Amino acid sequence: MTNRLSHSASPYLLQHANNPVDWYPWGEEALNKAKAENKPIFLSIGYAACHWCHVMAHESFEDEDTAKLMNEFFVNIKVDREERPDLDAIYMQATIAMTGSGGWPMSVFLTPDLKPFYAGTYLPPTRSHNMPAFKDVLSGLANAWKNDRAEIVKVGEQLRSHLQHQAKIQIGETNLSAHLNPIVGVIQSTYDWGYGGWGDAPKFPQPMTLEFLLQHAVLNKNDADLKLIRHCLHAMARGGLYDVLGGGFSRYSIDQHWRIPHFEKMLYDNALLARVYLHAWQVTKEPACKKIVQETLDFAAREMLNERGGFYSSLNADSEGKEGTFYIWTLAEIREILKEDSDFFEAAYEITAKGNWAGKIVLQKELDDDYLAARFGLNLEAVSAKLADAHAKLFAAREKRIRPSADDKVITAWNGLMLSTLAEAARIFGDYQKDELAKKYYLLATRNAEFLLSELRPAGKLRRAWRDGKTTNDVFLEDYAALALGLLELYQTDFDNRWFSLAKELTHEMIELFSDPEGGFFDTPNNGETLLIRPKEIQDNATPSGNALACEALIKLYAFDDEPDYLARAEKTLELVTDSILRYPLGFGKWLSVAETAQGNMKQAAVLGGAEDLNFQILLNAIRVKFRPNVVVAASPFPIAERSPALLKERILLNGKATAYLCEGFMCKNPTTEADIFAEQLNA
Repeated sequence: MTNRLSHSASPYLLQHANNPVDWYPWGEEALNKAKAENKPIFLSIGYAACHWCHVMAHESFEDEDTAKLMNEFFVNIKVDREERPDLDAIYMQATIAMTGSGGWPMSVFLTPDLKPFYAGTYLPPTRSHNMPAFKDVLSGLANAWKNDRAEIVKVGEQLRSHLQHQAKIQIGETNLSAHLNPIVGVIQSTYDWGYGGWGDAPKFPQPMTLEFLLQHAVLNKNDADLKLIRHCLHAMARGGLYDVLGGGFSRYSIDQHWRIPHFEKMLYDNALLARVYLHAWQVTKEPACKKIVQETLDFAAREMLNERGGFYSSLNADSEGKEGTFYIWTLAEIREILKEDSDFFEAAYEITAKGNWAGKIVLQKELDDDYLAARFGLNLEAVSAKLADAHAKLFAAREKRIRPSADDKVITAWNGLMLSTLAEAARIFGDYQKDELAKKYYLLATRNAEFLLSELRPAGKLRRAWRDGKTTNDVFLEDYAALALGLLELYQTDFDNRWFSLAKELTHEMIELFSDPEGGFFDTPNNGETLLIRPKEIQDNATPSGNALACEALIKLYAFDDEPDYLARAEKTLELVTDSILRYPLGFGKWLSVAETAQGNMKQAAVLGGAEDLNFQILLNAIRVKFRPNVVVAASPFPIAERSPALLKERILLNGKATAYLCEGFMCKNPTTEADIFAEQLNA
């Protein structure tokens, strides 16, 4: 027998549709029931790829006795955090305030007026590891609600006041430029030179921090800073965290060495990390970086893409009921598949019969190609070929296994991040009209953009999530900002003014729906549901802050269209985070990139000439051959097309040839038809 979740479109909620728990989705029916019956709410928040969410579901939510307790004393609400990041943010703050830490599954108990009074994460069926048994928590809170309600109401009110106080952001100074070099020093001082990255286990990749460091090194022409970036990128790509057979990154590593991943794969991680490796390839031209970009984007297109161009949210960590089963090996399996080449592969990965995780093997390359070449008497090309052949054979064998399930809902914000990466790859890897690799990513980008603008914008109203032809009713700041940025990147790839016009349109809607008169933006729209507080998250987490994305979109649009309101809003938004950045720079990687762009000299390039004009492409290549994080590019055939950015206004061709204009700091260079001169201007 199913419960009310059976009507949901969320794969996470559908996973609980057959629980004996009388689950409700978040909505008026559940909230009104709690008020009418004067019952506390048990709010369970998780997501489809979450391993410990599955564990708690199996141990407790599928258990008849536990469900009986839940149904008798509570109104039980299940929320997909990916569909409702607002609820997740509010009650995660409460969980951290009450327990000192947070995570998923999130288990929060609320009064009927939505005030939290008890919180935790995973709760076991029996008391263990200093965690109370879930049934004991249920019984204790039911008793307290009956016999000590005044204390519960008091705690709830205290938590509400605390959350409201936290939501008030202190305005800091605007100018961060004097602090950027010291901030880089702080970030470098905490870097793990032994294994790469920051922090102890569990260790998370930090793509936004790496992006900032790369941008800072390039803009300040400091090659010495690239050493850390190279070290970290190579460390993460050796395997474990990175899937050396199929491409793509897992969510995080449970150890310090990037060896044993938490095997779930999230769209946003792969979009952000592929972009860092793409930019690193532009800077270093190291083939290994390009290889990671291609493998990661190809993985996403192969395993996380629906037939219409939308990217799925995630792949599960579990298959066949166990975490990582799809990805791990035994020595016997490897030897059976690779036959006489197994010795070489075992050496490269230092594989032993005892394995490196619970008696099994997670592939992480230990020996570099030079060492392998010397040991086996091969040249480097032969080493690379033998490794590629072994990977292909193991990948083919793995494809016969039972795959992890996918959360196949399409989230606008995360697709916007992937759209940016694909659009950049399409222009960085060559001419998308001629080069097959560039064309592949261009087609993926345009299909994705078309899907988002049609299916996730029904009747011209942007929505958060889509699945099986249905959208949610909600939308959030990050959805608008990430999609606008993705469209701006796509415009700078094919210079179709439709993408630019839609990016502006979305940005104007974003300003109307989310603006806070005191600066920055709320995460929820002004016509949205009334919650305990109206969230306004400024810290970057696994994904960039919606405010950081909005700020970046405004800065770039100002560079394209010279609208003073864009810049004024961006500067006011930056004031929100200055003090926080100085205290905890690793939590504000995206903001640091935005701040440096805002306070450096943004370069505005305008290029005129027909798409078939060879010199037009040569001028564009002068921009694209290098990583130029402070350059925006507008281009058009002549005469200039309608709806083009104001940056192109009143430009003319010189001597009938394709012509490039470069402006910086309210001044323009001499226009030129010569790529060498244009490159010098760009590099100055």
